[in-house]
Amino acid sequence: MSLLKELNSLLEPIGIPIETGVFSGKPPDEYVVITPMSDRLEFYADNQAHSVIAEARLSLFSKKNYSALKKQLTNTLLAAEIIITDRQYIGFENDTKYHHYAIDVMKEYEMEGI
Repeated sequence: MSLLKELNSLLEPIGIPIETGVFSGKPPDEYVVITPMSDRLEFYADNQAHSVIAEARLSLFSKKNYSALKKQLTNTLLAAEIIITDRQYIGFENDTKYHHYAIDVMKEYEMEGI
């Protein structure tokens, strides 16, 4: 399984729209955009890749108070043993009237072939 696929499966039950890279169409008052950031191969003493460390950013956009949704996303990610490497408020976007909050995550996966 990939991190992107796992994140989509985990977050779908929360009930807010989720897209990858950019939101297509007219965005609702709350939504999440997942941006894949890296897929690093981890090597061991025999110089063979044994695992992949995948990282992504979840960008939460909300025209409301985003605190409850931030907490729900955080709890869902931690319960699924996805490592949260950073959480930060990016800012209020005056042109769109959205608050932007980012949650950076990572997870290690066994190699399944490249």
